[in-house]
Amino acid sequence: MAVEIGQPVADFEAPATGEQSIRLSALKGRQVVIYFYPKDSTPGCTTQGQGFRDQHEAFKAANTEVFGVSRDGLKSHENFKGKQGFTFDLISDKDEALCQLFDVIKLKKLYGKEYLGVDRSTFLIDKDGVLRQQWRGVKVPGHVDAVLAAAQELAQG
Repeated sequence: MAVEIGQPVADFEAPATGEQSIRLSALKGRQVVIYFYPKDSTPGCTTQGQGFRDQHEAFKAANTEVFGVSRDGLKSHENFKGKQGFTFDLISDKDEALCQLFDVIKLKKLYGKEYLGVDRSTFLIDKDGVLRQQWRGVKVPGHVDAVLAAAQELAQG
């Protein structure tokens, strides 16, 4: 079942950069931003990641951990993170378990061809593991600032 605002997010564990495994329940007490993006090292995804990187200290000050998620493998993630100097970890969702949990796989069109791809989406989970806000069909410009403002407001309680 997909996530819903005001409901606890089902616990999950997924492989991430830095040879670690991220478990949602281990992040209790901190807010969590999970943003889904289509593909490592593509223009929109790079710009979006740079935005989260550039605001990382402000997210930390709001007691908020940030994680990027795509279907790319860990090797691709490590390269992308290193090249861009990301200060947060990237989660590999090759089996699409997280994509399904957050319902971000959508029918897309490119050059007249239809395919199933990741709909750029961001989710804000509170310190108790409850989904508080979601952004679907995200346009990159201004998005990180909107997520930061929501995280700061939630942190002030």
